[in-house]
Amino acid sequence: MIQIDRRPWDEMVAHARAAYPNECCGAMLGRADGDGKRVTAAVKLENVSPGPQAARYELRPEDLLHCDREARRQGLDLVGIYHSHPDCGAYFSETDLKNSCPWYSFVVLSIHRGEFDHANSWLPNPEQTAAEKEELTYG
Repeated sequence: MIQIDRRPWDEMVAHARAAYPNECCGAMLGRADGDGKRVTAAVKLENVSPGPQAARYELRPEDLLHCDREARRQGLDLVGIYHSHPDCGAYFSETDLKNSCPWYSFVVLSIHRGEFDHANSWLPNPEQTAAEKEELTYG
């Protein structure tokens, strides 16, 4: 289960709306305790995908490393990654799966016509061959 506090949730949705019609991406910081995760901060990251950003996002590894270091400095964990899907559902694509890390939660926000529609969180398996839907609460 992943719980996202009101402030980081609002920041994630605002980021996704501002990036529309492109995909946004960012990191979620908080606490991971067993099967439960609580997000207390969201960090916007730049989508550096060289292709059409309406259908893909890409993170710089150094940006993610910086987020991990900053989380540790604050006594937090890097619990996951978020990104948006413009004008389609909050599913976990084959590309998402291929580029995932099995120790992170992946929150996908569906943005239709520039407005938030719904979200899902996904947990990829260690082989990156499948992802299970994770219980998500926010706000």
